[in-house]
Amino acid sequence: MPSHVIDMIMMQNNFGTAEMREVWNDESRLQKHLDVEAALALAEAEFGLIPAEAARAIADAAKVENMDIQAIANEVLKVKHSLIPTIKRLQELAGPEHGEWVHYGATTQDIVDTGFMLQLKEAHHILVRDTKAVAVELAKLAETYKSTPIAGRSHGMQGLPTTFGFKMAVVLDEIIRHLDRLKEAEARVFTGVLGGGVGTHASFGEQGPEIERRTMDKLGLNTANICWHSSRDRSAEYAGTVGMISATLGKLANEFYNLMRTEIDELEEPFTSGKIGSTTMPHKRNPAALEGVASLVKPVRYNVALAQECMIVEHERDAMSWRGEWVAIPENCIYVSAQLASMKNILAGLIVKPDHMLRNLNALGGLLLSERVMFVLAGPLGKQTAHEVVYELCMESVEKDIPFRDVLMSDERVTAVFTREQLEEVMDPSTYLGSAPQTVDRVLAAARQTGYLTEDAQ
Repeated sequence: MPSHVIDMIMMQNNFGTAEMREVWNDESRLQKHLDVEAALALAEAEFGLIPAEAARAIADAAKVENMDIQAIANEVLKVKHSLIPTIKRLQELAGPEHGEWVHYGATTQDIVDTGFMLQLKEAHHILVRDTKAVAVELAKLAETYKSTPIAGRSHGMQGLPTTFGFKMAVVLDEIIRHLDRLKEAEARVFTGVLGGGVGTHASFGEQGPEIERRTMDKLGLNTANICWHSSRDRSAEYAGTVGMISATLGKLANEFYNLMRTEIDELEEPFTSGKIGSTTMPHKRNPAALEGVASLVKPVRYNVALAQECMIVEHERDAMSWRGEWVAIPENCIYVSAQLASMKNILAGLIVKPDHMLRNLNALGGLLLSERVMFVLAGPLGKQTAHEVVYELCMESVEKDIPFRDVLMSDERVTAVFTREQLEEVMDPSTYLGSAPQTVDRVLAAARQTGYLTEDAQ
Protein backbone atom coordinates (compact mmCIF):
# COMPACT_ATOMS: atom_id res chain seq x y z
CA MET A 1 0.00 0.00 0.00
CA PRO A 2 1.25 3.56 -0.72
CA SER A 3 2.72 5.48 2.22
CA HIS A 4 3.30 8.90 0.61
CA VAL A 5 0.51 11.46 0.20
CA ILE A 6 1.33 11.70 -3.50
CA ASP A 7 0.21 8.09 -4.01
CA MET A 8 -2.29 7.45 -1.22
CA ILE A 9 -5.69 6.87 -2.81
CA MET A 10 -7.52 9.06 -0.29
CA MET A 11 -5.00 11.90 -0.42
CA GLN A 12 -3.27 11.94 -3.80
CA ASN A 13 -5.61 14.31 -5.61
CA ASN A 14 -4.97 17.00 -3.01
CA PHE A 15 -1.24 16.81 -3.68
CA GLY A 16 -1.02 16.26 -7.43
CA THR A 17 -2.87 15.40 -10.61
CA ALA A 18 -3.21 11.97 -12.14
CA GLU A 19 -1.66 13.25 -15.35
CA MET A 20 1.50 14.45 -13.60
CA ARG A 21 1.79 11.35 -11.45
CA GLU A 22 1.91 9.27 -14.63
CA VAL A 23 4.90 11.23 -15.85
CA TRP A 24 6.87 10.22 -12.77
CA ASN A 25 5.64 6.68 -12.13
CA ASP A 26 7.68 3.48 -12.39
CA GLU A 27 6.52 2.65 -15.90
CA SER A 28 7.40 6.07 -17.26
CA ARG A 29 10.83 6.12 -15.61
CA LEU A 30 11.70 2.68 -16.89
CA GLN A 31 10.47 3.44 -20.41
CA LYS A 32 12.57 6.59 -20.56
CA HIS A 33 15.66 4.56 -19.60
CA LEU A 34 14.82 2.09 -22.34
CA ASP A 35 14.28 4.94 -24.82
CA VAL A 36 17.80 6.18 -24.10
CA GLU A 37 19.29 2.70 -24.49
CA ALA A 38 17.47 2.28 -27.81
CA ALA A 39 18.54 5.69 -29.15
CA LEU A 40 22.12 5.03 -28.09
CA ALA A 41 22.22 1.67 -29.88
CA LEU A 42 20.73 3.11 -33.09
CA ALA A 43 23.18 6.02 -33.07
CA GLU A 44 26.13 3.72 -32.48
CA ALA A 45 25.03 1.52 -35.37
CA GLU A 46 24.91 4.52 -37.68
CA PHE A 47 28.58 5.17 -36.87
CA GLY A 48 29.49 1.49 -37.19
CA LEU A 49 30.31 1.10 -33.53
CA ILE A 50 27.88 -1.81 -33.08
CA PRO A 51 26.09 -4.04 -35.65
CA ALA A 52 22.94 -2.58 -37.20
CA GLU A 53 21.07 -5.86 -36.53
CA ALA A 54 21.93 -5.61 -32.84
CA ALA A 55 20.72 -2.01 -32.69
CA ARG A 56 17.38 -2.92 -34.24
CA ALA A 57 16.96 -5.86 -31.87
CA ILE A 58 17.73 -3.66 -28.87
CA ALA A 59 15.33 -0.93 -30.01
CA ASP A 60 12.55 -3.46 -30.68
CA ALA A 61 12.99 -4.98 -27.23
CA ALA A 62 13.15 -1.66 -25.36
CA LYS A 63 9.47 -1.56 -24.38
CA VAL A 64 8.27 -1.33 -20.80
CA GLU A 65 5.58 -3.94 -21.49
CA ASN A 66 8.39 -6.43 -21.97
CA MET A 67 9.61 -5.81 -18.43
CA ASP A 68 8.48 -7.22 -15.09
CA ILE A 69 8.92 -4.15 -12.91
CA GLN A 70 8.54 -6.02 -9.65
CA ALA A 71 11.15 -8.57 -10.68
CA ILE A 72 13.53 -5.77 -11.67
CA ALA A 73 12.89 -4.02 -8.36
CA ASN A 74 13.68 -7.22 -6.46
CA GLU A 75 16.92 -7.58 -8.37
CA VAL A 76 17.84 -3.91 -7.70
CA LEU A 77 17.53 -4.63 -3.99
CA LYS A 78 19.75 -7.68 -4.38
CA VAL A 79 22.57 -6.19 -6.49
CA LYS A 80 22.37 -2.68 -4.96
CA HIS A 81 22.44 -1.05 -8.41
CA SER A 82 19.52 0.84 -9.93
CA LEU A 83 20.17 0.10 -13.62
CA ILE A 84 21.96 -3.24 -14.02
CA PRO A 85 18.80 -5.38 -13.68
CA THR A 86 17.20 -3.33 -16.49
CA ILE A 87 20.26 -3.79 -18.68
CA LYS A 88 20.30 -7.54 -18.06
CA ARG A 89 16.63 -7.90 -18.93
CA LEU A 90 17.08 -5.83 -22.10
CA GLN A 91 20.05 -8.01 -22.98
CA GLU A 92 17.92 -11.15 -22.59
CA LEU A 93 15.15 -9.70 -24.75
CA ALA A 94 17.57 -8.68 -27.53
CA GLY A 95 18.95 -12.22 -27.67
CA PRO A 96 22.29 -13.89 -26.87
CA GLU A 97 24.17 -12.31 -29.78
CA HIS A 98 22.58 -8.88 -30.09
CA GLY A 99 22.18 -8.41 -26.34
CA GLU A 100 25.92 -8.17 -25.91
CA TRP A 101 25.77 -4.68 -27.45
CA VAL A 102 23.27 -3.25 -24.94
CA HIS A 103 24.55 -0.17 -23.06
CA TYR A 104 27.74 -0.16 -25.10
CA GLY A 105 30.12 2.54 -23.86
CA ALA A 106 27.62 4.29 -21.61
CA THR A 107 27.67 4.65 -17.85
CA THR A 108 24.65 4.40 -15.58
CA GLN A 109 24.38 8.13 -14.99
CA ASP A 110 24.22 8.77 -18.73
CA ILE A 111 21.06 6.70 -18.96
CA VAL A 112 19.45 7.87 -15.74
CA ASP A 113 20.17 11.59 -16.23
CA THR A 114 19.02 11.57 -19.84
CA GLY A 115 15.92 9.55 -18.99
CA PHE A 116 15.22 11.98 -16.17
CA MET A 117 15.39 14.89 -18.62
CA LEU A 118 12.89 13.13 -20.87
CA GLN A 119 10.51 12.87 -17.93
CA LEU A 120 11.10 16.50 -16.95
CA LYS A 121 10.44 17.67 -20.49
CA GLU A 122 7.14 15.81 -20.47
CA ALA A 123 6.24 17.35 -17.12
CA HIS A 124 7.26 20.77 -18.48
CA HIS A 125 4.61 20.64 -21.20
CA ILE A 126 1.92 20.09 -18.56
CA LEU A 127 3.20 22.86 -16.30
CA VAL A 128 3.41 25.36 -19.17
CA ARG A 129 -0.08 24.48 -20.37
CA ASP A 130 -1.62 24.83 -16.92
CA THR A 131 0.29 28.02 -16.09
CA LYS A 132 -1.09 29.52 -19.29
CA ALA A 133 -4.58 28.44 -18.23
CA VAL A 134 -4.15 30.29 -14.93
CA ALA A 135 -2.95 33.36 -16.85
CA VAL A 136 -6.08 33.24 -19.02
CA GLU A 137 -8.35 33.24 -15.97
CA LEU A 138 -6.41 36.07 -14.33
CA ALA A 139 -6.71 38.11 -17.53
CA LYS A 140 -10.49 37.63 -17.54
CA LEU A 141 -10.76 38.86 -13.95
CA ALA A 142 -8.42 41.79 -14.60
CA GLU A 143 -10.50 42.87 -17.60
CA THR A 144 -13.87 42.44 -15.87
CA TYR A 145 -12.93 44.25 -12.67
CA LYS A 146 -10.37 46.78 -13.89
CA SER A 147 -12.51 49.67 -12.63
CA THR A 148 -14.09 47.95 -9.60
CA PRO A 149 -12.89 49.78 -6.46
CA ILE A 150 -11.45 47.81 -3.55
CA ALA A 151 -9.45 48.88 -0.55
CA GLY A 152 -5.73 48.68 -1.18
CA ARG A 153 -4.01 47.49 1.97
CA SER A 154 -0.43 47.96 3.18
CA HIS A 155 0.89 46.38 6.38
CA GLY A 156 -2.51 44.68 6.69
CA MET A 157 -4.34 48.01 6.98
CA GLN A 158 -6.46 49.95 4.49
CA GLY A 159 -4.31 52.48 2.66
CA LEU A 160 -5.87 53.83 -0.54
CA PRO A 161 -8.44 52.69 -3.09
CA THR A 162 -7.29 50.45 -5.91
CA THR A 163 -9.28 48.12 -8.16
CA PHE A 164 -9.78 44.40 -7.97
CA GLY A 165 -8.73 44.16 -11.61
CA PHE A 166 -5.48 45.93 -10.77
CA LYS A 167 -4.76 43.35 -8.06
CA MET A 168 -5.33 40.56 -10.57
CA ALA A 169 -3.19 42.30 -13.20
CA VAL A 170 -0.26 42.44 -10.77
CA VAL A 171 -0.40 38.64 -10.43
CA LEU A 172 -1.00 38.17 -14.15
CA ASP A 173 2.15 40.13 -14.97
CA GLU A 174 4.06 37.94 -12.52
CA ILE A 175 2.70 34.75 -14.08
CA ILE A 176 3.68 36.01 -17.54
CA ARG A 177 7.26 36.41 -16.29
CA HIS A 178 7.17 32.84 -15.01
CA LEU A 179 6.06 31.65 -18.44
CA ASP A 180 8.96 33.57 -19.95
CA ARG A 181 11.30 31.84 -17.50
CA LEU A 182 9.92 28.42 -18.41
CA LYS A 183 10.35 29.16 -22.09
CA GLU A 184 13.88 30.52 -21.67
CA ALA A 185 14.91 27.49 -19.61
CA GLU A 186 14.07 25.00 -22.35
CA ALA A 187 17.32 25.44 -24.28
CA ARG A 188 19.44 25.16 -21.14
CA VAL A 189 17.60 22.53 -19.14
CA PHE A 190 16.36 19.87 -21.56
CA THR A 191 19.80 18.54 -22.33
CA GLY A 192 20.90 14.92 -22.25
CA VAL A 193 24.30 13.50 -21.39
CA LEU A 194 26.35 10.63 -22.79
CA GLY A 195 29.89 11.00 -21.55
CA GLY A 196 30.90 7.59 -20.28
CA GLY A 197 32.67 6.87 -17.00
CA VAL A 198 34.12 10.31 -16.25
CA GLY A 199 32.58 12.25 -19.10
CA THR A 200 35.40 12.05 -21.64
CA HIS A 201 33.73 9.75 -24.26
CA ALA A 202 36.74 7.46 -23.91
CA SER A 203 34.73 4.26 -24.45
CA PHE A 204 33.23 5.59 -27.69
CA GLY A 205 36.50 6.52 -29.33
CA GLU A 206 36.91 9.64 -31.46
CA GLN A 207 33.28 9.46 -32.57
CA GLY A 208 32.03 9.93 -29.01
CA PRO A 209 30.83 13.55 -29.31
CA GLU A 210 28.95 12.80 -32.56
CA ILE A 211 27.41 9.63 -31.13
CA GLU A 212 26.18 11.69 -28.20
CA ARG A 213 24.76 14.35 -30.51
CA ARG A 214 23.02 11.79 -32.70
CA THR A 215 21.54 10.06 -29.66
CA MET A 216 20.16 13.32 -28.27
CA ASP A 217 18.72 14.26 -31.66
CA LYS A 218 16.79 11.00 -31.68
CA LEU A 219 15.46 11.72 -28.19
CA GLY A 220 14.54 15.34 -28.89
CA LEU A 221 17.00 16.70 -26.35
CA ASN A 222 19.76 19.27 -26.61
CA THR A 223 23.42 18.24 -26.58
CA ALA A 224 25.68 19.70 -23.90
CA ASN A 225 29.00 21.40 -24.63
CA ILE A 226 30.60 19.14 -22.04
CA CYS A 227 29.57 16.33 -19.74
CA TRP A 228 27.36 17.57 -16.89
CA HIS A 229 27.41 14.59 -14.52
CA SER A 230 28.84 16.86 -11.84
CA SER A 231 27.01 20.05 -12.93
CA ARG A 232 23.50 19.96 -11.51
CA ASP A 233 22.56 23.56 -12.25
CA ARG A 234 19.99 22.53 -14.86
CA SER A 235 17.89 20.64 -12.34
CA ALA A 236 18.37 23.36 -9.74
CA GLU A 237 17.32 26.06 -12.20
CA TYR A 238 14.14 24.24 -13.10
CA ALA A 239 13.35 23.54 -9.45
CA GLY A 240 13.80 27.23 -8.70
CA THR A 241 11.51 28.35 -11.50
CA VAL A 242 8.81 25.90 -10.47
CA GLY A 243 9.31 27.08 -6.89
CA MET A 244 8.60 30.67 -7.90
CA ILE A 245 5.42 29.61 -9.68
CA SER A 246 4.36 27.78 -6.53
CA ALA A 247 5.08 30.85 -4.39
CA THR A 248 3.03 33.11 -6.67
CA LEU A 249 0.09 30.72 -6.52
CA GLY A 250 0.45 30.46 -2.76
CA LYS A 251 0.56 34.22 -2.39
CA LEU A 252 -2.63 34.57 -4.43
CA ALA A 253 -4.35 31.81 -2.48
CA ASN A 254 -3.38 33.45 0.81
CA GLU A 255 -4.65 36.83 -0.42
CA PHE A 256 -7.99 35.31 -1.37
CA TYR A 257 -8.07 33.47 1.96
CA ASN A 258 -7.81 36.80 3.77
CA LEU A 259 -10.33 38.58 1.54
CA MET A 260 -12.74 35.70 2.21
CA ARG A 261 -12.63 36.25 5.99
CA THR A 262 -16.08 36.81 7.49
CA GLU A 263 -15.19 40.33 8.57
CA ILE A 264 -13.92 41.28 5.11
CA ASP A 265 -16.05 39.06 2.85
CA GLU A 266 -15.04 40.62 -0.48
CA LEU A 267 -14.89 37.34 -2.37
CA GLU A 268 -15.38 33.60 -1.95
CA GLU A 269 -13.89 30.53 -3.53
CA PRO A 270 -16.33 28.52 -5.70
CA PHE A 271 -19.00 26.74 -3.68
CA THR A 272 -20.79 23.62 -4.78
CA SER A 273 -23.84 21.99 -3.23
CA GLY A 274 -22.79 19.38 -0.70
CA LYS A 275 -19.44 20.97 0.12
CA ILE A 276 -18.95 20.76 3.90
CA GLY A 277 -16.80 23.15 5.87
CA SER A 278 -16.92 21.65 9.34
CA THR A 279 -17.97 18.48 11.17
CA THR A 280 -19.38 20.57 14.04
CA MET A 281 -20.35 23.96 12.57
CA PRO A 282 -22.90 23.47 9.78
CA HIS A 283 -22.79 27.10 8.65
CA LYS A 284 -19.10 27.07 7.69
CA ARG A 285 -18.07 27.63 4.05
CA ASN A 286 -14.34 27.32 4.52
CA PRO A 287 -11.61 28.33 2.03
CA ALA A 288 -10.62 24.67 1.63
CA ALA A 289 -9.31 24.92 -1.94
CA LEU A 290 -7.35 28.07 -1.16
CA GLU A 291 -5.78 26.46 1.89
CA GLY A 292 -4.81 23.47 -0.25
CA VAL A 293 -2.97 25.68 -2.75
CA ALA A 294 -1.21 27.70 -0.04
CA SER A 295 -0.21 24.61 1.95
CA LEU A 296 1.90 23.21 -0.90
CA VAL A 297 4.26 26.18 -1.04
CA LYS A 298 6.34 24.95 1.88
CA PRO A 299 7.24 21.47 0.61
CA VAL A 300 7.98 22.95 -2.81
CA ARG A 301 10.28 25.57 -1.28
CA TYR A 302 12.15 22.97 0.77
CA ASN A 303 12.62 20.87 -2.37
CA VAL A 304 14.12 23.89 -4.12
CA ALA A 305 16.70 24.01 -1.36
CA LEU A 306 17.29 20.27 -1.74
CA ALA A 307 17.85 20.67 -5.49
CA GLN A 308 20.39 23.40 -4.82
CA GLU A 309 22.18 21.22 -2.27
CA CYS A 310 22.46 18.57 -4.98
CA MET A 311 24.77 20.93 -6.87
CA ILE A 312 27.54 20.05 -4.42
CA VAL A 313 29.11 17.01 -6.13
CA GLU A 314 32.36 15.23 -5.35
CA HIS A 315 34.90 14.82 -8.14
CA GLU A 316 33.41 13.76 -11.53
CA ARG A 317 30.37 11.99 -10.04
CA ASP A 318 28.85 10.66 -6.85
CA ALA A 319 25.52 9.16 -5.84
CA MET A 320 25.11 11.09 -2.59
CA SER A 321 24.05 14.36 -4.20
CA TRP A 322 22.51 12.91 -7.33
CA ARG A 323 19.71 10.99 -5.65
CA GLY A 324 18.27 14.06 -3.94
CA GLU A 325 17.04 15.24 -7.34
CA TRP A 326 14.95 12.07 -7.66
CA VAL A 327 13.01 13.31 -4.63
CA ALA A 328 12.93 17.06 -5.17
CA ILE A 329 12.11 17.45 -8.85
CA PRO A 330 9.28 14.90 -9.26
CA GLU A 331 7.66 16.02 -6.01
CA ASN A 332 7.78 19.67 -7.05
CA CYS A 333 6.27 18.96 -10.46
CA ILE A 334 3.48 16.94 -8.84
CA TYR A 335 2.75 19.47 -6.08
CA VAL A 336 2.69 22.41 -8.49
CA SER A 337 0.44 20.49 -10.88
CA ALA A 338 -2.10 20.34 -8.04
CA GLN A 339 -1.70 24.05 -7.30
CA LEU A 340 -2.19 25.03 -10.93
CA ALA A 341 -5.22 22.79 -11.48
CA SER A 342 -6.87 24.01 -8.30
CA MET A 343 -6.10 27.69 -8.91
CA LYS A 344 -7.49 27.52 -12.43
CA ASN A 345 -10.78 26.24 -11.04
CA ILE A 346 -10.81 28.80 -8.22
CA LEU A 347 -10.26 31.70 -10.61
CA ALA A 348 -12.82 30.43 -13.11
CA GLY A 349 -15.52 30.18 -10.44
CA LEU A 350 -14.45 32.96 -8.08
CA ILE A 351 -17.36 34.73 -6.37
CA VAL A 352 -16.50 38.44 -6.41
CA LYS A 353 -18.51 40.83 -4.23
CA PRO A 354 -18.14 44.45 -5.44
CA ASP A 355 -20.82 45.71 -3.03
CA HIS A 356 -18.89 44.34 -0.08
CA MET A 357 -15.71 45.90 -1.45
CA LEU A 358 -17.47 49.27 -1.53
CA ARG A 359 -18.81 48.74 1.99
CA ASN A 360 -15.29 48.15 3.26
CA LEU A 361 -14.00 51.17 1.36
CA ASN A 362 -16.38 53.28 3.43
CA ALA A 363 -15.72 51.49 6.70
CA LEU A 364 -13.26 54.15 7.89
CA GLY A 365 -15.72 56.97 7.44
CA GLY A 366 -13.63 58.68 4.79
CA LEU A 367 -10.18 58.20 6.34
CA LEU A 368 -9.15 56.13 3.33
CA LEU A 369 -9.14 59.34 1.27
CA SER A 370 -6.95 61.34 3.69
CA GLU A 371 -4.15 61.44 1.14
CA ARG A 372 -6.40 63.04 -1.45
CA VAL A 373 -7.68 65.62 1.04
CA MET A 374 -4.08 66.42 1.96
CA PHE A 375 -3.04 67.04 -1.64
CA VAL A 376 -6.02 69.31 -2.28
CA LEU A 377 -5.16 71.31 0.84
CA ALA A 378 -1.50 71.38 -0.20
CA GLY A 379 -2.34 74.06 -2.78
CA PRO A 380 -3.34 76.80 -0.34
CA LEU A 381 -1.50 75.50 2.75
CA GLY A 382 1.67 73.87 1.40
CA LYS A 383 2.29 70.14 1.35
CA GLN A 384 4.02 69.72 4.72
CA THR A 385 1.54 71.95 6.52
CA ALA A 386 -1.37 70.13 4.85
CA HIS A 387 0.07 66.80 6.03
CA GLU A 388 0.25 68.09 9.62
CA VAL A 389 -3.33 69.40 9.49
CA VAL A 390 -4.78 66.24 7.99
CA TYR A 391 -2.78 64.02 10.36
CA GLU A 392 -4.12 65.96 13.34
CA LEU A 393 -7.69 65.61 12.10
CA CYS A 394 -7.25 61.92 11.30
CA MET A 395 -6.05 61.19 14.82
CA GLU A 396 -9.02 63.13 16.23
CA SER A 397 -11.40 61.09 14.09
CA VAL A 398 -9.87 57.80 15.24
CA GLU A 399 -9.43 58.61 18.91
CA LYS A 400 -12.84 60.28 19.39
CA ASP A 401 -14.63 57.88 17.01
CA ILE A 402 -16.07 60.74 14.97
CA PRO A 403 -16.60 60.35 11.21
CA PHE A 404 -13.68 61.89 9.34
CA ARG A 405 -15.99 63.94 7.16
CA ASP A 406 -17.50 65.59 10.24
CA VAL A 407 -14.10 66.33 11.75
CA LEU A 408 -12.96 67.91 8.48
CA MET A 409 -16.04 70.12 8.16
CA SER A 410 -15.62 71.36 11.72
CA ASP A 411 -12.16 72.75 10.99
CA GLU A 412 -11.86 76.26 9.54
CA ARG A 413 -8.66 75.44 7.68
CA VAL A 414 -10.62 72.85 5.70
CA THR A 415 -13.88 74.73 5.22
CA ALA A 416 -11.90 77.60 3.76
CA VAL A 417 -11.15 75.26 0.85
CA PHE A 418 -14.07 72.79 0.71
CA THR A 419 -17.83 72.94 0.73
CA ARG A 420 -19.60 69.82 2.02
CA GLU A 421 -20.49 68.84 -1.56
CA GLN A 422 -16.93 69.32 -2.78
CA LEU A 423 -15.61 67.25 0.13
CA GLU A 424 -18.01 64.41 -0.63
CA GLU A 425 -16.80 64.37 -4.22
CA VAL A 426 -13.17 64.35 -3.16
CA MET A 427 -13.86 61.48 -0.74
CA ASP A 428 -15.57 59.24 -3.30
CA PRO A 429 -13.17 56.25 -3.58
CA SER A 430 -14.25 55.48 -7.13
CA THR A 431 -12.78 58.80 -8.27
CA TYR A 432 -9.34 58.25 -6.73
CA LEU A 433 -8.06 55.21 -8.59
CA GLY A 434 -5.10 56.88 -10.22
CA SER A 435 -4.15 55.13 -13.45
CA ALA A 436 -5.27 51.70 -12.24
CA PRO A 437 -7.75 50.95 -15.08
CA GLN A 438 -5.33 52.18 -17.73
CA THR A 439 -2.50 50.14 -16.21
CA VAL A 440 -4.65 47.02 -16.34
CA ASP A 441 -5.22 47.65 -20.04
CA ARG A 442 -1.47 47.99 -20.58
CA VAL A 443 -0.73 44.74 -18.72
CA LEU A 444 -3.41 42.89 -20.67
CA ALA A 445 -2.07 44.20 -23.99
CA ALA A 446 1.45 43.09 -23.10
CA ALA A 447 0.21 39.67 -21.98
CA ARG A 448 -1.71 39.16 -25.20
CA GLN A 449 1.35 40.02 -27.27
CA THR A 450 3.22 37.08 -25.74
CA GLY A 451 0.74 34.64 -27.25
CA TYR A 452 0.27 32.90 -23.91
CA LEU A 453 -3.41 33.86 -23.67
CA THR A 454 -4.56 32.45 -27.00
CA GLU A 455 -6.71 29.33 -27.20
CA ASP A 456 -4.02 27.60 -29.25
CA ALA A 457 -1.50 28.22 -26.47
CA GLN A 458 -3.50 26.28 -23.88
